Amino acid sequence: MATETQLIAPCGMNCGICMGYLRKERRCPGCRCADTNNSDYVRKCIIKNCETVKHNLSGFCFECLKYPCRRLKQLDKRYRTKYAMSMLENLEFIREHGLSTFLDKENERWRCQKCGGVICIHRGYCYSCGERSD
Repeated sequence: MATETQLIAPCGMNCGICMGYLRKERRCPGCRCADTNNSDYVRKCIIKNCETVKHNLSGFCFECLKYPCRRLKQLDKRYRTKYAMSMLENLEFIREHGLSTFLDKENERWRCQKCGGVICIHRGYCYSCGERSD
């Protein structure tokens, strides 16, 4: 699995493990894609469209004076509860260790042990072979 830097959203989400990105039909190109045909979710995302994030050096929420904002905290709570993943932990890891190290960690964490495909965070199985994650 080759996770690219543009697949890491400003909020810390790895778009490469999202079902919107992994699905075949009406595939989402990821939050950082300039494609105007992005999914409604991406077009309407308050975090992706935040003017502060658009103009800071890193392109991540952790540079904002309001970090973590109410919207990011809500998103983080939902993902912690439903998917055992934290946007805030991802962002802190990126800030402390860099994007390259984060990508290496994500590639390992979300790789299917059976075929090497990608485990979808939302579905909990490999999009290549259907193997359930542990």
